[in-house]
Amino acid sequence: MSQRIQNYLSQHTAVIEALSAEIETIAAMIELCTRRLGEGNKILICGNGGSAADAQHIAAELIGRFVGDRRALPAIALTTDSSALTAIANDYGYNAVFARQVEGLGRTGDVLLSISTSGNSESVNEASRTAAALGMHTMALTGKGGGALKSLADLALVVPSEVTAHIQECHIVMGHLLCDGIEQGLALV
Repeated sequence: MSQRIQNYLSQHTAVIEALSAEIETIAAMIELCTRRLGEGNKILICGNGGSAADAQHIAAELIGRFVGDRRALPAIALTTDSSALTAIANDYGYNAVFARQVEGLGRTGDVLLSISTSGNSESVNEASRTAAALGMHTMALTGKGGGALKSLADLALVVPSEVTAHIQECHIVMGHLLCDGIEQGLALV
């Protein structure tokens, strides 16, 4: 078991270190969110499964706080309203669960952060298409080469891994970097 743990941690560390090649993309995502929030826009976040949990985590850090006390920042996880999710899935099909919310809540200038380890979750990809049609800025956190989501996003961070667990670990690191950068950029801490 000790060797298995060591192997896992070594693989994790290698993937995290590989993100160093994406510093410019990460900085661009932080700058975009900081600018849009500073201009009064909001961030919508979506994903399925573990990515849904990440969406909620990131939104909570922004609307609550990440490091220091500050004003709440407008961030909405589109994964949390069970009545909307189930009604939309029932009436329009599951692929529309996030897109309908983007259509109702999103405005030109807002940011949609889509999270999908494969980049091929159609419900997430449809949300990105809807956001683009509304004039929103689209960002993606993905892995496994980026899938279709990579080409749907204005900015995409593609974690260089095929292992879902390591991709998700990098996504939450990226979420924390985003929250930290926004707080620093808006001088809120």
